[in-house]
Amino acid sequence: MAVRLPRPHHHDVRIAVGGLLGGLLLWGLGLSPRNPHDSVVLWPAHWAVLVPLVVTAGCELLRRTRPRAALLIGTAAVVADTVTLGSVVTVVMFTDLMYAAVLYGTPASARRLPWLTGLLTVIGGVGPAAVWGDPDGLLIGVGVGVVAFAPAATGSVVRNHREAAEAARLRAEQTALLAEMDRSQAVTAERARMARELHDMVANHLSAIAIHSTAALSIDEPGTSREALGVIRENSVAGLAEMRRLIGILRDGDGEGEPVATPTLDGLAALVDGARTNGLDVTLDADPGRVPAPVELAAYRIVQESLTNALKHASPGRVAVTLAARDGSLAVRVTSPYGDRDGPRAPGSGAGLVGMRERVALLHGTFEAGPENSGRGTVWTVRATLPITHGGTE
Repeated sequence: MAVRLPRPHHHDVRIAVGGLLGGLLLWGLGLSPRNPHDSVVLWPAHWAVLVPLVVTAGCELLRRTRPRAALLIGTAAVVADTVTLGSVVTVVMFTDLMYAAVLYGTPASARRLPWLTGLLTVIGGVGPAAVWGDPDGLLIGVGVGVVAFAPAATGSVVRNHREAAEAARLRAEQTALLAEMDRSQAVTAERARMARELHDMVANHLSAIAIHSTAALSIDEPGTSREALGVIRENSVAGLAEMRRLIGILRDGDGEGEPVATPTLDGLAALVDGARTNGLDVTLDADPGRVPAPVELAAYRIVQESLTNALKHASPGRVAVTLAARDGSLAVRVTSPYGDRDGPRAPGSGAGLVGMRERVALLHGTFEAGPENSGRGTVWTVRATLPITHGGTE
């Protein structure tokens, strides 16, 4: 099966054609660096110059695709040229083959050729001068240096610059990719944070509105309906205030008014009072001490979501909220009566437990939620432990 050579690069074709035409022009004009009477000329025929010229020009077609083979054949051609009348173009094309072998060849060739040609340059200069005892012998080394070492060294410098530029480009692409990944992760994290905030702020108020509006519609008593409408209005106003705070956050405080302050544990009493207004029997035992703002917000939202879930799902009975600082952590515990219900008193998205778990995970804490037995029977318990000294940021 015949081996199909790769198609030469169009620049290499131009170099080959240009070199061949230049050599033919000098040959036609009879310009040669040697005369037939020189002792080194073993092939004095005028046409003999064309053989190394054509071979070297053909090697130029392979300078990118087969640089090693082109250099080996070109070396044989330039050696053959030294025993003819000679052509300057053949030597010039050989220097280009040496340059291309270093630039486009394998990394091993790129490392070895400058050292090898440098060694030949030294040997070619010192050897003849020492053997003949004539300083003019150094000119041979100079010739080898110009024809072989100089193009090899130039190719090595250019190759190093290209590799450095490619490495810089790859580093830039990698940096851009990492930046895009960081940006995507930041956007995803921010969207998750805003989703938790939106759910925690609105779910409590809308659940109370849904429950009390159902009561107002199902009980035909003016007093009960008026009380339910009062609770609905209160929760609507509170929900709007929370929504304004969220919108203020999204606008980075660029709105007409400053957003409402982020809720803190000082607001737990008001939160419990609101839950009692909505019909829950809630007790609060809170002694959190001073905690970082991220921990404070997470604890508040956990209590808020737990009270919302109790309002929607718990059986009649007491809901107990406990917060205490212990061993460098803030322990949050909310229990509510657990029993069989036909369904929740208000529809929910099912994202409450997910949001609480995410908040705790961001602070590197622990979270548990589920039914357990107690002295009051089966209760639904939410437990969260939030590290105070190593709390993350919201």
